[in-house]
Amino acid sequence: MTRTSVFGSPLLLGFDHLEQMLDRVQKTADGYPPYNIEQTAPDRLRITLAVAGFAMDDLQITLEDNQLVLRGRQKDDSEGRIFLHRGIAARQFQRAFVLAEGMEVEGAWMDNGLLHVELRRPRPETRVRTIRINGNGRALPAEQT
Repeated sequence: MTRTSVFGSPLLLGFDHLEQMLDRVQKTADGYPPYNIEQTAPDRLRITLAVAGFAMDDLQITLEDNQLVLRGRQKDDSEGRIFLHRGIAARQFQRAFVLAEGMEVEGAWMDNGLLHVELRRPRPETRVRTIRINGNGRALPAEQT
C-alpha cells in the first residue's frame, strides 16, 4: 500500500524536503524523556526536557542542519549495587526537533533536573520581486525591489 503525500500536489513545488523532515521526526517519536514547549514571548520559544538523574556531562545538544538533537547517555553506576526496585529510568535518549528556517538556538541551561533550550524566531522580512517577461523565449533575471 502506498502512502499519499500532502506534498505531492503539483501546486506545492519544492516542498519534498519537508516531507523527508517529517518522516525523520516521526521515527524518533518516543515518549522519553517528557518535554514541554512553551512560547515565552511573541518571537521566543523554550523547550524543557525532564532529565532527572542526568549530569550536564551526560547531555549533548547539537544542531544538524535545521534539526535540533538532544541526547542523553548516563554512565552505568550500578556495579556493586543491589536494587530491590529500580523505577528511575537510567537509559539513553535522543529527542529531535525540526526547526523552521531561520530559527536560532540562543542557549541552554539545567535547573532542578530540567534541561531548558531557548529558541528565537527572527521576524521575517518582506521581500517583493518583479519578474520581467521576455518575448524572445529566454528568461530574464528577476529584479529586487
